[in-house]
Amino acid sequence: MTRPTRLVALLVLMCSLARVPVARAQTHWAVDSKSSLAWWQMSPHLNDLWATTCPSDPSWRPGEQRSAGWHFDPSLKLPRNGFANVDDTIDVPLYPRRKVLPDCVEAVRGEVTVADTLEWRGVHGTIAVQGNALLTGEAMRDNAMHQALETVQHPEILFTLDSLVNVTRVADTVRGDAVGTLTIRGVRDTTTAAVTFFPDGGGLRVLAKWRVSAANLFDYIPKVKSIGLGLNTWIWHYFFMGADLVFQRDTATARPEPPR
Repeated sequence: MTRPTRLVALLVLMCSLARVPVARAQTHWAVDSKSSLAWWQMSPHLNDLWATTCPSDPSWRPGEQRSAGWHFDPSLKLPRNGFANVDDTIDVPLYPRRKVLPDCVEAVRGEVTVADTLEWRGVHGTIAVQGNALLTGEAMRDNAMHQALETVQHPEILFTLDSLVNVTRVADTVRGDAVGTLTIRGVRDTTTAAVTFFPDGGGLRVLAKWRVSAANLFDYIPKVKSIGLGLNTWIWHYFFMGADLVFQRDTATARPEPPR
């Protein structure tokens, strides 16, 4: 075979290999419950209306109107305008976690399956939060919250993830919108949460957040009509809920994705 002929054959082979589909691995991720938490926050928060499932985290503090016995970092100051009935949709959550620590009660569980981690397509999963684990730090308010959530009959708040859309990547940080169904007290509603995820805590750390009009809480939790909690007088404008999750990859269940 002459040299030009060998060169042509090599080019043909390279083009053929370029058209061979690359097999990607379908991966399974599970929530590390000791390192994961869920939270909510009202706007206006009036310096006390926020909650977490991980009150032992050193980055969190209860609000001003709190029960006795709480200890927290004194450097965690309350907002100066917190009592002024002013909306704050920027500092949400007000006390984000600074560092992942395995110091949370196991109130969050879940798993996610990803068909393609290169483009983050085919993402499905479920996240469950124990309603009784959400705490504001004020016992009477927490009891009323758990009664309104009917945590005896409906112990878990569920989010079923159907897809991840509008995905963008900068270095090792990925952002997108998680589309799925939120279930509170058995009431299901389509929800889209903004998510950001990146390597951290020995796994994949996922920050998720969504918000609704405070008036929509009547649909999720009808008992707030009788309990009040400020909604009847339209003090509150927005309700935020979110999670700070750490997922660990389950390599035992990973399997190749069929070539495309």
